[in-house]
Amino acid sequence: MEELSADEIRRRRLARLAGGQTSQPTTPLTSPQRENPLGPPIAASAPGPSQSLGLNVHNMTPATSPIGASGVAHRSQSSEGVSSLSSSPSNSLETQSQSLSRSQSMDIDGVSCEKSMSQVDVDSGIENMEVDENDRREKRSVSDKEPSSGSEVSEEQALQLVCKIFRVSWKDRDRDVIFLSSLSAQFKQNPKEVFSDFKDLIGQILMEVLMMSTQTRDENPFASLTATSQPIAAARSPDRNLLLTTGSNPGASPMFCGVGSFGASSLSSLGASGGTGTWDSYSDHFTIETCKETDMLNYLIECFDRVGIEEKKAPKMCSQPAVSQLLSNIRSQCISHTALVLQGSLTQPRSVLQPSFLVPYMLCRNLPYGFMQELVRTTHQDEEVFKQIFIPILQGLALAAKECSLDSDYFKYPLMALGELCETKFGKTHPVCNLVASLPLWLPKSLSPGSGRELQRLSYLGAFFSFSVFAEDDAKVVEKYFSGPAITLENTRVVSQSLQHYLELGRQELFKILHSILLNGETREAALGYMAAVVNANMKKAQMQTDDRLVSTDGFMLNFLWVLQQLSTKIKLETVDPTYIFHPRCRITLPNDETRVNATMEDVNDWLAELYGDQPPFSEPKFPTECFFLTLHAHHLSILPSCRRYIRRLRAIRELNRTVEDLKNNESQWKDSPLATRHREMLKRCKTQLKKLVRCKACADAGLLDESFLRRCLNFYGLLIQLLLRILDPAYPDITLPLNSDVPKVFAALPEFYVEDVAEFLFFIVQYSPQVLYEPCTQDIVMFLVVMLCNQNYIRNPYLVAKLVEVMFMTNPAVQPRTQKFFEMIENHPLSTKLLVPSLMKFYTDVEHTGATSEFYDKFTIRYHISTIFKSLWQNIAHHGTFMEEFNSGKQFVRYINMLINDTTFLLDESLESLKRIHEVQEEMKNKDQWDQLPRDQQQARQSQLAQDERVSRSYLALATETVDMFHILTKQVQKPFLRPELGPRLAAMLNFNLQQLCGPKCRDLKVENPEKYGFEPKKLLDQLTDIYLQLDCARFAKAIADDQRSYSKELFEEVISKMRKAGIKSTIAIEKFKLLAEKVEEIVAKNARAEIDYSDAPDEFRGKRTALSLPNSLIGVTSKHVTQKDRILPSDGHPDDRPGAAALRHHHGPLHHPAAPAQLPYGPLQPPDADREHAGTSARTERTDSRLDERETEQRSLNRPPPRAHPLLEAEASQASRSSVGGGHAVQMLEAQRGGRPREPTQSDQTVEICKVTEEERSPSPVHIFK
Repeated sequence: MEELSADEIRRRRLARLAGGQTSQPTTPLTSPQRENPLGPPIAASAPGPSQSLGLNVHNMTPATSPIGASGVAHRSQSSEGVSSLSSSPSNSLETQSQSLSRSQSMDIDGVSCEKSMSQVDVDSGIENMEVDENDRREKRSVSDKEPSSGSEVSEEQALQLVCKIFRVSWKDRDRDVIFLSSLSAQFKQNPKEVFSDFKDLIGQILMEVLMMSTQTRDENPFASLTATSQPIAAARSPDRNLLLTTGSNPGASPMFCGVGSFGASSLSSLGASGGTGTWDSYSDHFTIETCKETDMLNYLIECFDRVGIEEKKAPKMCSQPAVSQLLSNIRSQCISHTALVLQGSLTQPRSVLQPSFLVPYMLCRNLPYGFMQELVRTTHQDEEVFKQIFIPILQGLALAAKECSLDSDYFKYPLMALGELCETKFGKTHPVCNLVASLPLWLPKSLSPGSGRELQRLSYLGAFFSFSVFAEDDAKVVEKYFSGPAITLENTRVVSQSLQHYLELGRQELFKILHSILLNGETREAALGYMAAVVNANMKKAQMQTDDRLVSTDGFMLNFLWVLQQLSTKIKLETVDPTYIFHPRCRITLPNDETRVNATMEDVNDWLAELYGDQPPFSEPKFPTECFFLTLHAHHLSILPSCRRYIRRLRAIRELNRTVEDLKNNESQWKDSPLATRHREMLKRCKTQLKKLVRCKACADAGLLDESFLRRCLNFYGLLIQLLLRILDPAYPDITLPLNSDVPKVFAALPEFYVEDVAEFLFFIVQYSPQVLYEPCTQDIVMFLVVMLCNQNYIRNPYLVAKLVEVMFMTNPAVQPRTQKFFEMIENHPLSTKLLVPSLMKFYTDVEHTGATSEFYDKFTIRYHISTIFKSLWQNIAHHGTFMEEFNSGKQFVRYINMLINDTTFLLDESLESLKRIHEVQEEMKNKDQWDQLPRDQQQARQSQLAQDERVSRSYLALATETVDMFHILTKQVQKPFLRPELGPRLAAMLNFNLQQLCGPKCRDLKVENPEKYGFEPKKLLDQLTDIYLQLDCARFAKAIADDQRSYSKELFEEVISKMRKAGIKSTIAIEKFKLLAEKVEEIVAKNARAEIDYSDAPDEFRGKRTALSLPNSLIGVTSKHVTQKDRILPSDGHPDDRPGAAALRHHHGPLHHPAAPAQLPYGPLQPPDADREHAGTSARTERTDSRLDERETEQRSLNRPPPRAHPLLEAEASQASRSSVGGGHAVQMLEAQRGGRPREPTQSDQTVEICKVTEEERSPSPVHIFK
């Protein structure tokens, strides 16, 4: 058979183009997306949640989940232009309609694929080989595979290409094409005058097709096109089926109303594509309205898409100028007619308030690549048209964002759509950014006190920033992920990773949006204004007690913070102005009462007035400076309030757990009582609330304990610390300590939370995410802690210094083993070896007075932290020498030991007293009969008191144990400082008193059930106290023990030795050493007794001042002229009183403050007023009294504590008799009577000091109870 000529082949192809094809190919084309995958499949990190976009998903595998491992929506860069959600071919959202339409045999096309071209045309009667050979020859000249370099596309080929893209025909009717009757008539009349150029022809084709859609009511012109009448909203995965529903929520936004079916043909084609399964009803997500406009959009979008397909299949042919221009015209005409459809020009005019038909296509990610960009390019120059088209689109995206939640992955689609629109630019202009910033709700004015919540709910970007994993922000997340019967650690970890992945996706899209608005010069000011408005409107979030209804949610603020962090990553400190917060054009509004680091508001105002002068030195603030400070304040208002809420939730969970356990444990007591029903209801309520809190905590773990997010926060605080260190010392990083005594005014005037936030954030991550701590900025953080702790005068608030101390305490390996490396960086830092120990020792004493009403109790916690730090620093060789220098010649050591003695006395006294009360209640409860006889309210009162005492004992015993440990360590290494005259007697008295508590006649009252529950270890405590005796064993210390006649007795030491032997607390050698010490003390006591007897009958003129003078009613300071009543003068010996609250009174009045005056009293000599001085006489004895008073005052000044409350003229060698103040009787008379001396008449001074006679029964040893 002879071969056909090229002209004949072309003629036959045109005939088939005009007449259509009657037979379907045996091998349909597959979707181009699946023929040319964009990349290898990427497995999902976690299965995505079930879909609810109006798309029913069945049997979705991780590989087909929209959330891929990369977590970023990938836009296809191919010309076929379908935006896919991941690089997995199975994940590309190819519509069923496109897949079916592209699978039809289009062998009439001269540029179809090779496989379809090889099919036999049964109508031609030509043999296969001949057809194949001619087709191959044809392809070499015209096809997309290998066109000849010099070949030109003829007009017939161009017409063929146009007809293929638009799927039209003006020759014959066929179900696979749209027959254009009007154009057909014109071609029949005069083919040469139908169109002037291809642009004209394209316009005529599109207009006729669209007008056919508007004019035919009963017939759908697109019904003849296989599968193209189905909307592009169908899912592109073969596992997905389009669910067409009617709107079930009429109260929702107008965007989701008017939903209907797309026709039986759509559903039948869907069934043909293999979709099976039960369809769920999701009417709330991304549904498409059924109307003529939708049909038009479907057609125009597919025509636009087919242009890209042709470009990909025949790149060489399409690169020819004529073909390229033709395809460009087709694209442009599709976009122009799309704009007409969206405006309602072909149907009914549409208002900007009506929802856009294009939004569902954008949300379903089904628009061809470049479609929206081309639409923006075509319309942005006409402002009215641009607004009419894109304002409904922007409003629709915002409404969709409000409807979405993190319970599925649909939340990201509005973000991605808006991000792509904002990134579209022409030249340096971002048209959509300009439109967004011009919206009335871009930055709405505040209408109520709740400006923060208003801004989130009403502003345009607020809807996009509002997605959250926190239960209080979005209950759907809890119901979706944490509604199971049990929440295991492994399940929580997996779900948290998935949610954190979702958050990362959404926040990246938010960054694209805001970054694009900032890049656009016309909208940068509006973007900065919005950022500042978010910060200023949420200032109340930093308060300790915040009304959540008035401020933005935690999720909103954390998303906002993440975006600002990304904007600040490339900021260099050299470009940041540290005085921006004082700039007249500063966008951030600080409250008038904002606390400053080391200045009052008056100081700040005076400094600013001096700084301004006539010509302010402030230059125009630059973007890096504004962005840095906005980010800094965003941290203050977002991450830290969230951390505090997280800690409060954990505390509430612990309290509820304790309540539930108590109710369960005491069920036997209340189950038969009249209140049984009430207790059961309370137990049920507590369990329900506990379950809710645990689920809320699981959500908060996902949102807050995100390591990557916490690292970003830590790195930003590292940047802040560098800025502060530059202010403190311009020589940074070569800082030398101590710093200049004059605090830089810029640093002093900064808000206090700049430093406090660093401490709080470090405290949080050390507790809950210590692995985050090791970042490159860690070295700067260590330097900052050391510099601040060694220069405490730079910070006015002692509680801020205490927070820095607490951070160092929390990083101690004894507290948090995972931060050992960080603590070693602190203790080995070159700046810390010389000044850290003295500075902490000074703060240990200075914290006695903080100015707060709770200062008395606060100091114990702070000192506990310092003692723990000292124990660790003592083991470091670099600090050991500093400790020794401070012990031997340091100015702070005497005061430090004095406070240590006071704390030990009070803490042990209070804790042991609470143990006695616990023992008393427990004994009552053991006696069942007696306990049942008590009234119900009395039983409850006793149980409540028991619970309170248990809490007190646990706290005080922990603090007391740490203090005793500190004593034990110090006395083991160095003894000389403790033997000073001002410290030795006080230390001995404290030790004797606590020995009497542990081993005295009332020690049986300390026996409680489960002592380990309270941290009470009597054996260890006794071992440490007796170790201190042995470590200080010398003649001077033995004398100090003997001088204490309040607590010391021979029988007490014998009882201590007996208990140590029975309980095996010490070795035999140590017990013998203690026994020898007791014998030395007893010898000194006997010697003192003999001396007292020898001088007991001395005449008055030879007596010491202890018995010669009485204390005047008032004394006046020689230098201060301040009159002090004698009942306000405290004793110097530090012995605990037996009066209720005496220990607390001693601590409250002991240091520098007068109890009735807020200011400190200066130290100085005391003398009687004139009247009392005359009464005392002016003899030589009075002169000697004044001189001794001066000596005693000098000694008290070295102790840095107030003068004694007892007689100021008492002599040290005779003070032991007057120290005792337990009960009735006169000290001297009792001593003389016991020692056989001659009794004498009591003097006036004897009546001021009383002592209790201790009976032999009280001194008799009692059996060991607490040491068993």
